[in-house]
Amino acid sequence: MQLFPAIDLLNGQSVRLFQGDYAQVSTINADPLVQAQAIQQAGLTNLHLVDLDGAKAGQPQNLATITRLRQNTDLFIEVGGGIRTLATIRQYLALGINRVILGSIALKAPDLVKQALSEFGADQIVIGIDAKNDRVATEGWLETSRTTTADLVAAMAQAGATTFIVTDIAKDGTLAGPNVTMLQKLHTQFPALTFVASGGMRTPQDLTDLQAAGIDHAIIGKALAAGSITLAQLKALEG
Repeated sequence: MQLFPAIDLLNGQSVRLFQGDYAQVSTINADPLVQAQAIQQAGLTNLHLVDLDGAKAGQPQNLATITRLRQNTDLFIEVGGGIRTLATIRQYLALGINRVILGSIALKAPDLVKQALSEFGADQIVIGIDAKNDRVATEGWLETSRTTTADLVAAMAQAGATTFIVTDIAKDGTLAGPNVTMLQKLHTQFPALTFVASGGMRTPQDLTDLQAAGIDHAIIGKALAAGSITLAQLKALEG
């Protein structure tokens, strides 16, 4: 499997939100670099970073922290949260970020995303879809649209996207298990695309269940902080 331990940044610190609620915040580590280096020392190679302040502001807010993480680890780093312009994408890629995650603008500015995919390629541009009752949520989950997850996947695939991070908001931060049914349905409908599971991971068995459903990419956040999944277990699953 390709596994991505997650660090969510708020005011320069590593935190977790409960179901995307900015009012329900718990601090994981005051120094995200310590957390990132522990991930690398465990033998893992990937890191999923989210600029929560940026998701609300519509532009990067934790750039200094993200720069520090990039300069002091050898991890494959993907970043999301508040990336709304080609200039911001260029800024992150120039910094050495391996790929950027485009969320809200996939729905609100599809032409910009199409331009980004054309300029930077599908390896560096990932589409992040946050789903609530199978409808796409935007603006740091503060708004819910009428567009279905599958409709947005189809539109972005046509624009050239090949990798999609799909988060079930109802599951995120709950340790209630991932939405395997939703992800398996997407995998069946779009077998040529890569879907990255996000939200609700609780135990290593959840990851095994996802793999059995054809999903071999996943993001793990709160379960690591809670200790129900360890870095060593992730390393074992990655092989």
